[in-house]
Amino acid sequence: MMPLSDRRILITRAPRQASELADRLTALGATPILIPTIEIGPPSSFAALDAALASLSRFDLVAFTSANAVEAFRQRASLRGIEPRPKRIAAVGPATARSLESIGLHADVIPPTFTAESLAETLLPEAAGRRILLILAEHAPATLRIALVAAGAHVTVATAYGNRIPADSLAAIAALFSDPASYPDAVTFTSASTASNLLALLEAANLTLPASVIRASIGPITSRTLRDLGLPPHLEASEPTTPALAAALTAHFHPAS
Repeated sequence: MMPLSDRRILITRAPRQASELADRLTALGATPILIPTIEIGPPSSFAALDAALASLSRFDLVAFTSANAVEAFRQRASLRGIEPRPKRIAAVGPATARSLESIGLHADVIPPTFTAESLAETLLPEAAGRRILLILAEHAPATLRIALVAAGAHVTVATAYGNRIPADSLAAIAALFSDPASYPDAVTFTSASTASNLLALLEAANLTLPASVIRASIGPITSRTLRDLGLPPHLEASEPTTPALAAALTAHFHPAS
Protein backbone atom coordinates (compact mmCIF):
# COMPACT_ATOMS: atom_id res chain seq x y z
CA MET A 1 0.00 0.00 0.00
CA MET A 2 1.28 3.45 -0.86
CA PRO A 3 1.97 5.82 2.08
CA LEU A 4 -0.88 8.23 1.32
CA SER A 5 -3.44 5.69 0.12
CA ASP A 6 -7.05 6.79 0.79
CA ARG A 7 -5.95 10.24 1.93
CA ARG A 8 -7.85 13.15 0.41
CA ILE A 9 -5.71 16.28 0.38
CA LEU A 10 -6.92 19.76 -0.51
CA ILE A 11 -4.51 21.81 -2.64
CA THR A 12 -5.16 25.55 -2.42
CA ARG A 13 -2.41 26.66 -4.78
CA ALA A 14 -3.02 28.71 -7.93
CA PRO A 15 -4.07 26.48 -10.87
CA ARG A 16 -0.87 26.91 -12.89
CA GLN A 17 1.24 25.75 -9.93
CA ALA A 18 -1.02 23.08 -8.43
CA SER A 19 -0.17 20.26 -10.81
CA GLU A 20 3.33 19.54 -9.47
CA LEU A 21 2.08 19.00 -5.92
CA ALA A 22 -0.98 17.10 -7.16
CA ASP A 23 1.22 14.77 -9.22
CA ARG A 24 3.53 14.09 -6.29
CA LEU A 25 0.64 13.33 -3.93
CA THR A 26 -1.06 11.11 -6.51
CA ALA A 27 2.16 9.14 -6.93
CA LEU A 28 2.10 8.55 -3.16
CA GLY A 29 -1.46 7.24 -3.32
CA ALA A 30 -3.39 10.34 -2.27
CA THR A 31 -6.46 11.82 -3.92
CA PRO A 32 -5.76 15.53 -4.53
CA ILE A 33 -8.66 17.98 -4.35
CA LEU A 34 -7.80 21.08 -6.37
CA ILE A 35 -9.62 24.19 -5.20
CA PRO A 36 -7.43 27.27 -5.65
CA THR A 37 -7.75 30.02 -3.08
CA ILE A 38 -5.55 32.33 -5.15
CA GLU A 39 -5.22 33.17 -8.79
CA ILE A 40 -2.49 35.20 -10.40
CA GLY A 41 -3.44 38.32 -12.31
CA PRO A 42 -2.03 41.68 -13.32
CA PRO A 43 -1.25 44.29 -10.64
CA SER A 44 -3.28 47.48 -10.36
CA SER A 45 -0.47 49.25 -12.24
CA PHE A 46 2.55 48.22 -14.30
CA ALA A 47 4.09 51.70 -14.07
CA ALA A 48 6.96 50.77 -11.72
CA LEU A 49 7.79 47.57 -13.62
CA ASP A 50 7.71 49.33 -16.99
CA ALA A 51 10.02 52.05 -15.72
CA ALA A 52 12.41 49.47 -14.29
CA LEU A 53 12.48 47.46 -17.52
CA ALA A 54 13.25 50.62 -19.49
CA SER A 55 16.31 51.33 -17.33
CA LEU A 56 17.37 47.86 -16.21
CA SER A 57 21.07 48.52 -16.76
CA ARG A 58 21.17 50.99 -13.88
CA PHE A 59 20.48 48.28 -11.31
CA ASP A 60 23.35 46.35 -9.76
CA LEU A 61 21.07 43.46 -8.86
CA VAL A 62 17.53 42.28 -9.60
CA ALA A 63 15.87 40.07 -6.97
CA PHE A 64 12.92 37.78 -7.73
CA THR A 65 10.79 36.63 -4.82
CA SER A 66 8.79 33.90 -6.59
CA ALA A 67 8.42 31.93 -9.81
CA ASN A 68 5.30 34.03 -10.46
CA ALA A 69 7.45 37.15 -10.34
CA VAL A 70 9.76 35.67 -12.97
CA GLU A 71 6.89 34.79 -15.30
CA ALA A 72 5.22 38.18 -14.90
CA PHE A 73 8.59 39.88 -15.54
CA ARG A 74 9.06 37.79 -18.69
CA GLN A 75 5.58 38.52 -20.00
CA ARG A 76 5.88 42.27 -19.44
CA ALA A 77 9.36 42.45 -20.98
CA SER A 78 8.15 40.51 -24.02
CA LEU A 79 5.12 42.76 -24.42
CA ARG A 80 7.36 45.82 -24.44
CA GLY A 81 9.89 44.28 -26.79
CA ILE A 82 12.68 44.20 -24.23
CA GLU A 83 15.19 41.38 -23.83
CA PRO A 84 16.20 41.77 -20.17
CA ARG A 85 19.81 41.06 -19.21
CA PRO A 86 20.28 42.04 -15.54
CA LYS A 87 23.85 42.47 -14.32
CA ARG A 88 23.29 40.22 -11.33
CA ILE A 89 20.25 38.20 -10.24
CA ALA A 90 19.00 36.87 -6.89
CA ALA A 91 16.28 34.22 -6.50
CA VAL A 92 14.47 33.43 -3.27
CA GLY A 93 14.77 29.68 -3.84
CA PRO A 94 15.30 26.83 -6.32
CA ALA A 95 11.83 26.99 -7.90
CA THR A 96 12.39 30.64 -8.70
CA ALA A 97 15.88 29.85 -9.99
CA ARG A 98 14.46 27.16 -12.28
CA SER A 99 11.95 29.65 -13.65
CA LEU A 100 14.81 32.02 -14.40
CA GLU A 101 16.71 29.25 -16.18
CA SER A 102 13.63 28.55 -18.31
CA ILE A 103 13.80 32.09 -19.72
CA GLY A 104 17.56 32.06 -20.21
CA LEU A 105 18.59 33.83 -17.02
CA HIS A 106 20.83 32.56 -14.21
CA ALA A 107 20.45 33.20 -10.49
CA ASP A 108 23.76 34.37 -9.06
CA VAL A 109 22.43 34.37 -5.50
CA ILE A 110 20.15 31.83 -3.77
CA PRO A 111 19.85 31.97 0.02
CA PRO A 112 20.43 28.87 2.18
CA THR A 113 16.85 29.04 3.47
CA PHE A 114 14.24 29.84 0.86
CA THR A 115 12.55 32.85 2.48
CA ALA A 116 12.61 36.60 2.00
CA GLU A 117 14.32 36.97 5.39
CA SER A 118 17.11 34.59 4.38
CA LEU A 119 17.49 36.33 1.01
CA ALA A 120 17.84 39.65 2.81
CA GLU A 121 20.55 38.24 5.10
CA THR A 122 22.41 36.81 2.11
CA LEU A 123 22.35 40.12 0.26
CA LEU A 124 23.27 42.34 3.21
CA PRO A 125 27.07 42.11 2.75
CA GLU A 126 26.80 43.57 -0.77
CA ALA A 127 23.86 45.89 -0.16
CA ALA A 128 25.51 49.17 0.85
CA GLY A 129 25.41 51.69 -1.97
CA ARG A 130 23.98 49.18 -4.47
CA ARG A 131 20.94 49.80 -6.63
CA ILE A 132 18.63 46.83 -6.14
CA LEU A 133 15.38 46.10 -7.97
CA LEU A 134 12.79 43.87 -6.28
CA ILE A 135 10.28 42.08 -8.51
CA LEU A 136 7.38 40.92 -6.38
CA ALA A 137 3.64 40.64 -5.82
CA GLU A 138 1.31 43.50 -5.11
CA HIS A 139 0.90 43.98 -1.35
CA ALA A 140 3.86 41.67 -0.64
CA PRO A 141 5.42 42.04 2.84
CA ALA A 142 8.07 44.76 3.00
CA THR A 143 10.55 42.54 4.87
CA LEU A 144 13.15 42.36 2.11
CA ARG A 145 12.96 46.04 1.16
CA ILE A 146 13.23 47.25 4.76
CA ALA A 147 16.29 45.09 5.48
CA LEU A 148 18.10 46.18 2.32
CA VAL A 149 17.36 49.86 2.84
CA ALA A 150 18.60 49.60 6.42
CA ALA A 151 21.83 48.12 5.04
CA GLY A 152 22.33 51.13 2.78
CA ALA A 153 20.93 49.87 -0.52
CA HIS A 154 18.97 52.03 -2.94
CA VAL A 155 15.89 49.86 -3.42
CA THR A 156 13.27 50.07 -6.16
CA VAL A 157 10.13 47.94 -5.84
CA ALA A 158 8.38 46.85 -9.03
CA THR A 159 5.01 45.16 -8.62
CA ALA A 160 4.67 42.46 -11.27
CA TYR A 161 1.47 40.62 -10.41
CA GLY A 162 -1.40 40.38 -7.95
CA ASN A 163 -3.01 37.55 -5.97
CA ARG A 164 -6.78 37.34 -6.00
CA ILE A 165 -9.43 34.97 -4.66
CA PRO A 166 -10.97 33.00 -7.56
CA ALA A 167 -14.68 33.72 -7.90
CA ASP A 168 -15.54 30.07 -8.56
CA SER A 169 -13.86 28.77 -5.42
CA LEU A 170 -16.49 29.91 -2.91
CA ALA A 171 -19.07 27.34 -4.02
CA ALA A 172 -16.46 24.58 -4.17
CA ILE A 173 -15.12 25.32 -0.68
CA ALA A 174 -18.66 25.55 0.72
CA ALA A 175 -19.56 22.16 -0.77
CA LEU A 176 -16.38 20.53 0.52
CA PHE A 177 -16.75 21.72 4.11
CA SER A 178 -20.53 21.66 4.52
CA ASP A 179 -20.67 17.90 5.06
CA PRO A 180 -18.27 16.03 7.37
CA ALA A 181 -18.41 13.07 4.99
CA SER A 182 -16.63 15.16 2.35
CA TYR A 183 -13.96 16.72 4.57
CA PRO A 184 -10.39 16.24 3.29
CA ASP A 185 -7.83 14.57 5.51
CA ALA A 186 -5.45 17.50 5.08
CA VAL A 187 -5.17 20.90 3.48
CA THR A 188 -1.90 22.24 2.08
CA PHE A 189 -0.90 25.88 2.40
CA THR A 190 1.85 27.00 0.04
CA SER A 191 1.88 30.73 0.80
CA ALA A 192 0.52 33.22 3.29
CA SER A 193 -2.14 34.17 0.74
CA THR A 194 -3.47 30.62 0.40
CA ALA A 195 -4.00 30.56 4.16
CA SER A 196 -5.70 33.93 4.56
CA ASN A 197 -7.79 33.45 1.42
CA LEU A 198 -9.08 30.03 2.48
CA LEU A 199 -10.19 31.51 5.78
CA ALA A 200 -11.89 34.36 3.90
CA LEU A 201 -13.74 31.85 1.69
CA LEU A 202 -14.85 29.82 4.71
CA GLU A 203 -16.06 32.93 6.49
CA ALA A 204 -18.02 33.97 3.40
CA ALA A 205 -19.70 30.55 3.48
CA ASN A 206 -20.36 30.85 7.24
CA LEU A 207 -18.07 27.89 7.89
CA THR A 208 -14.89 27.20 9.80
CA LEU A 209 -11.97 24.91 9.09
CA PRO A 210 -12.69 21.64 10.91
CA ALA A 211 -10.20 20.77 13.64
CA SER A 212 -9.90 17.24 12.25
CA VAL A 213 -8.35 18.48 9.00
CA ILE A 214 -4.55 18.43 9.14
CA ARG A 215 -3.01 21.82 8.30
CA ALA A 216 0.19 21.35 6.27
CA SER A 217 2.43 24.37 5.75
CA ILE A 218 5.17 24.72 3.15
CA GLY A 219 7.38 26.93 5.29
CA PRO A 220 7.92 29.40 8.15
CA ILE A 221 6.26 32.44 6.56
CA THR A 222 3.11 30.48 5.78
CA SER A 223 3.19 28.93 9.25
CA ARG A 224 3.43 32.37 10.82
CA THR A 225 0.33 33.48 8.95
CA LEU A 226 -1.56 30.37 10.06
CA ARG A 227 -0.61 31.07 13.69
CA ASP A 228 -1.71 34.69 13.31
CA LEU A 229 -5.06 33.37 12.04
CA GLY A 230 -5.38 31.14 15.10
CA LEU A 231 -4.75 27.96 13.10
CA PRO A 232 -1.19 26.80 13.80
CA PRO A 233 0.04 24.16 11.37
CA HIS A 234 0.15 20.51 12.36
CA LEU A 235 3.21 20.06 10.16
CA GLU A 236 5.73 22.17 8.25
CA ALA A 237 7.94 21.14 5.34
CA SER A 238 11.66 20.89 6.10
CA GLU A 239 12.25 23.46 3.34
CA PRO A 240 9.71 25.52 1.40
CA THR A 241 9.47 23.27 -1.65
CA THR A 242 6.80 21.00 -3.11
CA PRO A 243 8.85 17.78 -2.61
CA ALA A 244 9.48 18.66 1.03
CA LEU A 245 5.79 19.35 1.63
CA ALA A 246 4.83 16.00 0.11
CA ALA A 247 7.48 14.32 2.28
CA ALA A 248 6.13 16.01 5.42
CA LEU A 249 2.62 14.77 4.65
CA THR A 250 3.98 11.26 4.09
CA ALA A 251 5.85 11.33 7.39
CA HIS A 252 2.72 12.52 9.20
CA PHE A 253 0.30 9.97 7.80
CA HIS A 254 2.73 7.09 7.37
CA PRO A 255 5.50 7.41 9.98
CA ALA A 256 8.37 5.00 9.68
CA SER A 257 8.00 2.04 11.96
